[in-house]
Amino acid sequence: MATTSSSLPNHKFQIKLLFILTLNLFFLHTSVFANSSKFSKFSRHPNSESSPRRTEHSTSDDGFLNSVQLSLDHALSAHSLASSLTLSHRTAQPVILDPVNDCLELLDDTIDMLSRIVTKPKDHTNDDVHTWLSAALTNQETCKESLSEKTSLNRDGIAIDSVARNLTGSLTRSLDMFVSTSRPETVGRKLLSGQDFPTWVSSSDRRLLEASVEELRPHAVVAADGSGTHMSVAEALASLEKGSSSGRSVIHLTAGTYKENIDIPSKQKNVMLVGDGKGKTVIVGSRSNRGGYNTYKSATVAAMGDGFIARDITFVNSAGPNAEQAVALRVGSDRSVVYRCSIDGYQDTLYTLSKRQFYRETDITGTVDFIFGNSAVVLQSCNIVSRKGSSDENYVTAQGRSDPNQNTGISIHNCRITGSTGTYLGRPWKQYSRTVVMQSFLDGSIHPSGWSPWSSSNALKSLFYGEFGNSGPGSSVSGRVDWPGYHPALTLTEAQGFTVSGFIGGNSWLPSTGVIFDSGLL
Repeated sequence: MATTSSSLPNHKFQIKLLFILTLNLFFLHTSVFANSSKFSKFSRHPNSESSPRRTEHSTSDDGFLNSVQLSLDHALSAHSLASSLTLSHRTAQPVILDPVNDCLELLDDTIDMLSRIVTKPKDHTNDDVHTWLSAALTNQETCKESLSEKTSLNRDGIAIDSVARNLTGSLTRSLDMFVSTSRPETVGRKLLSGQDFPTWVSSSDRRLLEASVEELRPHAVVAADGSGTHMSVAEALASLEKGSSSGRSVIHLTAGTYKENIDIPSKQKNVMLVGDGKGKTVIVGSRSNRGGYNTYKSATVAAMGDGFIARDITFVNSAGPNAEQAVALRVGSDRSVVYRCSIDGYQDTLYTLSKRQFYRETDITGTVDFIFGNSAVVLQSCNIVSRKGSSDENYVTAQGRSDPNQNTGISIHNCRITGSTGTYLGRPWKQYSRTVVMQSFLDGSIHPSGWSPWSSSNALKSLFYGEFGNSGPGSSVSGRVDWPGYHPALTLTEAQGFTVSGFIGGNSWLPSTGVIFDSGLL
């Protein structure tokens, strides 16, 4: 039934009241269920009495999987409720501006990860499970931030925010249980040459990264002049959904400038975008916080589907130095690779949202917090440039680790960091922020103190910032901050823990992508 503009506020108010009443029943149900279950590492499987030979280890596994199942149940309920709230919003505003829709996308991703842990627990490594639980918790933080960024939408998001907090508590318990009961896997320390690749890159993907465009045999060719199979990247991505989802889908973006915003959702996995080179194939968007978008939705290109690869492309957010948050590339894809690309913007240029990511020989340009997020990411042999913006101070990183059990952080290895004066290597966006800069060249633009506190930050004891083997006029640590959480000279063992091999398990997945990488320290 059509609703007039005069009756719309009352209609929305009634929906909110009904929604909040539903939530109260939901909270009562989940609270009773959670308290009655008493999941812990000592809890027993329902069939444990008939299986007296179960070991303490298997019992712990049962308790952990039960806790993940509870988190999954919370996520499914939250998704159902968020879907209802999003439907009520559509009569008043575009879906793209609705932060509850961000929460829906993030919940889709969380449900996918938790389902994998619960349904096939023996098919995944400890690093997989640790990564997915960390990412699920990050998704909830991101949902909360999306709801809070646009004040005019805060009241509409109160209900889903409450559900998100409930899910956050459950995920925190699952992550804590995992870390306290699991044994870390042994990670190989073999130092690979510059022509080798991390092992999680399959041989077929390695060939794709090394192959010429002619050898790629792409599934779709994008050309603005109409000479390809599609005239826009979005059309090419949509065409992939109609075909087989198995294997890798390659899209060739011929030289040209494509003015569009691209979204690769969680369900669209193993997408590879291949351009004709930096500055030749360019994807441009201009969404920004000043322009009415929250940070999450401002991205020119957003890649959430696992196995995302980008090669030889320039990603741009052209909103400008005064637009505030304006993301050029957002990645929440597990085992993703960005190779020989350029990522160009001002504030919040590169959003490394979550999961395991690797960047190689990529130019990243920005001003404030221009590499940020809460993934486990290694940037290797990259050119990182702070540019002149609206402020006299620039911040290269703003890492968002919110829980000490998350396996996340930013590792900058064998890169060049240059640019305008007054540049800080990073500042703590969240309580347990973790960033290291290793074996990199730092020019004279780096402020002598190296790192900057967040305004009113209480993270100086709980953060982990470190440097190892850097060179250049900005590399001296004699004038660096004296925070308890800062490590001016990482030990060799500590530094190895932040390499491709030690930090993102790259030896197990990067070789398949074909990207060049160094497994360990140089």
